[in-house]
Amino acid sequence: MTEQDGDARPLRRDAVRNQQLIVDAARQIVSEFGTDASMELIASRAGVGVGTVYRRFPGKEALVDELIRLIHGEHINAARLALARGDGNGMERFLRELGRSLGEHRGFGDKLVSRSNAAYADQLRSLVGALLLQAQEHGRVRPDITLGDVMTTVWAIRGIITTSGSVAPHAWQRHLDIQLAGMGSTTSPSDRPGISTEELGRISGANRDPDTESPCC
Repeated sequence: MTEQDGDARPLRRDAVRNQQLIVDAARQIVSEFGTDASMELIASRAGVGVGTVYRRFPGKEALVDELIRLIHGEHINAARLALARGDGNGMERFLRELGRSLGEHRGFGDKLVSRSNAAYADQLRSLVGALLLQAQEHGRVRPDITLGDVMTTVWAIRGIITTSGSVAPHAWQRHLDIQLAGMGSTTSPSDRPGISTEELGRISGANRDPDTESPCC
């Protein structure tokens, strides 16, 4: 729990500024060096004393949890904005934005998955499902493509980003290009069964972090 959570009084302007500096620095440091990066390094990048970091966040896990909360919120917001376009291109737009975010935060991509909560996972799947339906209604995607097909594309993007790392950080983009082309309305449908909604739920449960019991998306 952060100091904001435990105190109903609003933070002073300088405290708000320091918290934003810490969060911004933590994003950079953890993305570069992973979650083993020290609080001292984060404080140095933020330009504040390490005591200031600990006043805002009692430990590194609390700071990482805050980063994950913010990033998950950005994913949900990006999906909503993509859906609001209403032109059938939202699904592609969101998948590219999600890939960019996962690449930017690859230093703790595993935590983005293992610490995702059920509410986030359910909301994201619902929005992706709506984006898929919209794309199909506009003839951008074949009618046989399922939510499971789109989610496996997300898993593949995440795996490519993790595997290629800084050596080929662009690799996921070509893979997504190929996947989107395969989903297009001019390609032939597959006669193989897709992953069902029930199976998606079971897969999410199988990928829970044993310490947090939170399913991935």
